[in-house]
Amino acid sequence: MKSLLFLVLISVCWAEPHPDNSSLEDERIIHIQAENGPRLLVVAEQAKIFSHRGGNVTLPCKFYHEHTSTAGSGTHKIRVKWTKLTSDYLKEVDVFVAMGHHRKSYGNYQGRVFLRESSENDASLIIKNIILEDYGRYKCEVIEGLEDDTAVVALNLEGVVFPYSPRLGRYNLNFHEAQRACLDQDSVIASFDQLYDAWRSGLDWCNAGWLSDGSVQYPITKPREPCGGKNTVPGVRNYGFWDKDKSRYDVFCFTSNFNGRFYYLIHPTKLTYDEAVQACLKDGAQIAKVGQIFAAWKLLGYDRCDAGWLADGSVRYPISKPRKRCSPNEAAVRFVGFPDKKHKLYGVYCFRAYN
Repeated sequence: MKSLLFLVLISVCWAEPHPDNSSLEDERIIHIQAENGPRLLVVAEQAKIFSHRGGNVTLPCKFYHEHTSTAGSGTHKIRVKWTKLTSDYLKEVDVFVAMGHHRKSYGNYQGRVFLRESSENDASLIIKNIILEDYGRYKCEVIEGLEDDTAVVALNLEGVVFPYSPRLGRYNLNFHEAQRACLDQDSVIASFDQLYDAWRSGLDWCNAGWLSDGSVQYPITKPREPCGGKNTVPGVRNYGFWDKDKSRYDVFCFTSNFNGRFYYLIHPTKLTYDEAVQACLKDGAQIAKVGQIFAAWKLLGYDRCDAGWLADGSVRYPISKPRKRCSPNEAAVRFVGFPDKKHKLYGVYCFRAYN
């Protein structure tokens, strides 16, 4: 009798690695079903989806039964739940839940997320008017009775990573201040994946900065003595995880394209900072932010050799075509510094948002 019971248990319950989430190597999905019953499978046709701020995107997710040709068995209502995985994978943020005619979206996803439902087995999620915070990995979970399965889809955004430190100088931001600093400059704190992609594209920066997972890292493409040693290999250097309240570093921010016009204001004279702010307002715009000059430079190829004020009180200029007297060695957003706002005179970069 004991042997028979053991065989029955083997036929109704098994565990297997999740096929669509290779990054969660230790995760196991427990399936429970009647012997010879339908096995629920959830599949994402693409593991990565690419989009940009302000765009619309569909995160693919479909569900099937291995032993039936229909989407559902008909005996239970199907529940679809979308969540966003956090950087440490220990927490999930609710995005959207659907069961029958009931629908609910959460947080800043409200009014922006819907199920595509192009067929009975389509659980794909549509996200409209993408914002920078939407970047990340999403989990599609389908539940029917005792059966459930999941698939994970990554949403990547086209954009640019840039290092940032305030007027006070390097290593003056705790983690929370770093988050606010990025938001103030029309960006969000970058993830490790975003910094890694930026490093692969050539970003080289010797100052360590916060990332969204609470780690402190910096990218080196040209090893040298002051940056870990000239005999080390190129890579993203990791300082590890530090106290978010007490430890102080710079920050790496991420921004994407914008819905507006970035431009250098043609003005008859150079301006103090306050005069620059007023000049942009008079032109129907606002003084531009650091994230906006980086986005214009990287994504639009904006090139101007005139140094100009930005909203944080810094002075910079974007060079896409290196030339004599204008960043001769590399394309970059050149940093002049944080001059005296009351006495130093420069041009100004403005930003006019489109309605």
